[in-house]
Amino acid sequence: MIRRAGRGTPPQQRAWSQAPHSYAPQPQRLGSVPPSGHAPPQAPQPHRTPGAPGHRPPPTPPTPPRTTEPPQQRRPKRKRHWGRRIGTLFLLLILALAGMTYYLDTTLGRIDALADYPGRVADTPGTNWLLVGSDSRIGLTPEQEHELSTGGDTGGGRTDTIMIVHVPSGGGPATMVSIPRDSYVPIPGYGQDKINASFAFGGPQLLVQTVEEATGLHMDHYAEIGFGGFAGIVDAIGGVQMCLDNPIDDPLAGINLAPGCQELSGAQALGFVRSRATALADIDRMNNQRMFMSALTAKVTSPETWLNPFKVWPLVTDTAASLSVDESDHIWNLAALAWSIRGDVVTTTVPIDGFEDVAGSGNVVVWDHDRASQFFDALENDRQVPAELVTTGP
Repeated sequence: MIRRAGRGTPPQQRAWSQAPHSYAPQPQRLGSVPPSGHAPPQAPQPHRTPGAPGHRPPPTPPTPPRTTEPPQQRRPKRKRHWGRRIGTLFLLLILALAGMTYYLDTTLGRIDALADYPGRVADTPGTNWLLVGSDSRIGLTPEQEHELSTGGDTGGGRTDTIMIVHVPSGGGPATMVSIPRDSYVPIPGYGQDKINASFAFGGPQLLVQTVEEATGLHMDHYAEIGFGGFAGIVDAIGGVQMCLDNPIDDPLAGINLAPGCQELSGAQALGFVRSRATALADIDRMNNQRMFMSALTAKVTSPETWLNPFKVWPLVTDTAASLSVDESDHIWNLAALAWSIRGDVVTTTVPIDGFEDVAGSGNVVVWDHDRASQFFDALENDRQVPAELVTTGP
């Protein structure tokens, strides 16, 4: 039985007496106001740890857009492909070298010197060059002829120098053989005469045939140079040093050289290899030619020349423009020749027996046929010439 609250009942008791009989809280709808007119009681919310399941972080306010551009990020450092760059540079150098080689090859003079003929000497082992220095004045002005003491035009071309260079196939030193231009040999179709007459009679082709039949050696390459070209090559490399045992005074060759070591200019070098104003005349002349050829080749192939672009380019251009070669020869064949005679070379002349006066030919050089036969037989079989057959004098 519930007692009704009266006036003497305390307020707390009157509140409890007026409350509903159930002590459980009654659910209230959101926004509804209880009949008493008071605000609904706040429902307690359980505490949730941030990051725990079911926890919702408070919304983040939107970030206002930036008016300035973000700082530029550093780009990753690229790898340097040095191998590719070096390969490209190497390729460019190869192409440039090939272009220069082609250009130089086109400037060489071409001669059909090694033409076949009936009964031609068969191919022999090793490589044989026939080198010819002619007395051609083609391209020289009167002033140049006077400077080089060439004596003016002499009509048909003649050979001042005839050399055979044999390069063995199995290695070893090359052999440089001087053939006296007054050598008395058979000339096909003309009988016996001085060997340089074959050049006047039939040009390079008849000279090659005469040399091949007289020596038994098959010529593989041919190169010819005139007076002006020879002097130009010497000047292009700044002269060639020669050491002389005896003085040479030859007004006809335009030289007056004192004994001792000295630098020869192009004009002096030409006079030196042409002069016969010595005790042994043509024999000394051939010795001087071989000696000068060795010195010239040594300087041409030296690092002092090849590492100096101001020397090497005039040298190769002047050489290519001054030389005439067979139609089958190229600039790389000449380079191989220069390389083969850059070092130790056996220099000699054909074994000779003496001199004779022959009607119609004048004073001629007679070969020692027995020794000459053994001499050329060694080269024909790609062997070194026996020491007892190597001669530098009569």
